[in-house]
Amino acid sequence: MKKLYIKQKVFSIGEKFTVMDEEQQPRYFVKGSFMKIPKTFSIEDERGHEISRITKKVISLLPKFFVEMNGEETIEISKQLSFFKAKYSISAADLTVNGNWWDMDFEVLQKGQKVADINKRWISWGDTYEITILNETLEELIISLVIAIDCVKEDEAASASSSS
Repeated sequence: MKKLYIKQKVFSIGEKFTVMDEEQQPRYFVKGSFMKIPKTFSIEDERGHEISRITKKVISLLPKFFVEMNGEETIEISKQLSFFKAKYSISAADLTVNGNWWDMDFEVLQKGQKVADINKRWISWGDTYEITILNETLEELIISLVIAIDCVKEDEAASASSSS
């Protein structure tokens, strides 16, 4: 079992944040493209090797986000047509997400077996997420999934504020 923490930097130009371990050592670095279309996020390990890339599909009726790992699309998050509340579906390599992922309080299952818990922490300025990884072979996939969900939430918040 491993615990990782994502602390998003408040007011960060270019959307950068770091994934830390329990000893507060950097494990992954997330870098967003600034003023680039399509919007992308790159996730790198501590050696600077890209482990995944998150891309928002530009030409689409409803927003879609794709996570690519090792040259393959492994996760897709799509907005569903809904009149009252934003609704998204998550399709990931035999992973399912149970719980309130919109508020970052959920678990990740693989073939019915829990492999990770994600919880939002309210103790600091800016969002901090605690990720408990039960199956460490899925660590990079789970980190990519959590960051992709955060990207969807930020995109939804930005479009909601621009339309009001």
